[in-house]
Amino acid sequence: MRYVMRQKFWSWGDDYRIRDASENEVYLVNGKVFSWGDKLSFQDPSGHELAFIRQKLLNWGPTYDIEKDGRVVAEVRKHLFTLFRCRFTVDVPGPDDLEASGDLLDREYTFRRHGRVVAEVSKRWFSWTDTYGVDIADGEDVVVILASAVIIDLVCHDHQGQQQ
Repeated sequence: MRYVMRQKFWSWGDDYRIRDASENEVYLVNGKVFSWGDKLSFQDPSGHELAFIRQKLLNWGPTYDIEKDGRVVAEVRKHLFTLFRCRFTVDVPGPDDLEASGDLLDREYTFRRHGRVVAEVSKRWFSWTDTYGVDIADGEDVVVILASAVIIDLVCHDHQGQQQ
């Protein structure tokens, strides 16, 4: 399934709109403004919370939890020592962790499980806001992958568009 994830240009927090291939709004991500660390609510269009993204503050590198119904379903960690590439681990319960890696400019990256591509993310070069096309394989947890893509955007690009 194909999605378009766009960060809102004018917003108080880190807010995203996610549409399907037919341009229907299917998800909203609402960033909390006044909090220690990043906190975002991943919602359906009616405002029902499907997941919550919470930054873990006392870690060696950028680390986030994705929670559903009050329990952690994934931990997203940036690898600290990589050359020329940005890499993340999406640690899910059991043996099915995902690895996300991309090019030097973090404009194109893939999510892989056991070496198999399960999602591809592509950033558009000419846009006032961060806009991504996200292709997710059938049978994958769409919310976890899209929430992970939001986290990667937060970590790799600060609010002024500078790469970290």
